[in-house]
Amino acid sequence: MAALPTDRLGFLLSFRGELTGARIRSALGVAGLHPRNAMTLMQLAPAPMSQRDLAAAMEVDPSQLVAILNELEAAGLAERRRDPADRRRHIVEITPAGAAVLDRVDQAVTEAERELFADLTEAERTLLRGLLDRVVVDPASHDCGA
Repeated sequence: MAALPTDRLGFLLSFRGELTGARIRSALGVAGLHPRNAMTLMQLAPAPMSQRDLAAAMEVDPSQLVAILNELEAAGLAERRRDPADRRRHIVEITPAGAAVLDRVDQAVTEAERELFADLTEAERTLLRGLLDRVVVDPASHDCGA
């Protein structure tokens, strides 16, 4: 007898992930942002960073990041400039308009998370975050003890 989808952790995580993703995309819609654009602004909020460091922090291919940054720059939400210390590097920073959009996004995502995780205690949310951080999404980067 085959296991029910809810008995399979991968299926359950995938299904809940799709529902969660849809809810978060809806929240990001208040600012007209795609998830990757919002994540980029979140990475830039604390301080400007090099384009290379930003790609590494976001775990995206540099060519994907260029497309994201082109969209953000066209919308006036982020800007790239040459690093005066090394003209080959680009420094990326959030603009004041980007910070304002990020504030709206933060409020919308906070409300979405409040709804999504309403039945979990703070301790359970912390546990869930820790467990999800340990899920191996790139088997090539995980040594299975071989």
